[in-house]
Amino acid sequence: MRVRMTGLAGVIAIAALLVGAAPASAAPGDASAYGARLNVTLLGNPAVNAEPFAAANANGPTQNTFAGVDLTGILKTGVINASASRDEKSGGVYSRASTADVRVDLLSKVTGKISAELVEAECQATQKGLAGKSKLAGVNLGKLGQVNADPAANTVLNVELAGIKIAEVILNEQIKNNDGSLTVNAIHIKLLQGKLGSIGTGDVIISSATCGPAGLPIPMASGAGLWIGLGLLGVVAAPVAFVALRRRASLNAA
Repeated sequence: MRVRMTGLAGVIAIAALLVGAAPASAAPGDASAYGARLNVTLLGNPAVNAEPFAAANANGPTQNTFAGVDLTGILKTGVINASASRDEKSGGVYSRASTADVRVDLLSKVTGKISAELVEAECQATQKGLAGKSKLAGVNLGKLGQVNADPAANTVLNVELAGIKIAEVILNEQIKNNDGSLTVNAIHIKLLQGKLGSIGTGDVIISSATCGPAGLPIPMASGAGLWIGLGLLGVVAAPVAFVALRRRASLNAA
């Protein structure tokens, strides 16, 4: 009898260990997006700081909309939509930002007006890794030339005035952050402070999406994870029970 109880106690102890070791919840990945953000100081003018418009986050709000930005001499847009989501089962995250009817007047005296019918940024993180892309529909870059609707990652267009580089227009900017996440900026305008000339300093970002890395999949203590845990428990418990029964049989025979 003593041997039988010991075997069952071992099974129960193993079960408790497996279930107890399983986390009640996993720390999932994160995702966020916004339509536009500005931090610009033009020569002879006060600084213009505009917080992210239509900001969304996987932790909430997961969707956001803004009617449009209208900053004279800098940026004008139509409707902005942003969303961010998390798949609790897989741990994957996704974010997207779209800005309609974009018109950038910031560099118009040098490049002509930059415009686009739609500017989109997307970012996705799964257990396989991270990926992002940008889409520019009906884009007009003025004197900067032409670009495909799906520009290559980190396409840089230099803006020069009298042979001096005063700004950069980065299309489909993709930044790998220190925390392992990826940020995709569909359009990023950087004003550069040069020694020989400048029209100002700062940044204008249009349609930005950040994601990942992916979080842990479904926790062990619930759903499919529970069945996997019970399966492992069965594999471990079976030999213990078998040994206990053999010992009991030997004692009875004796």
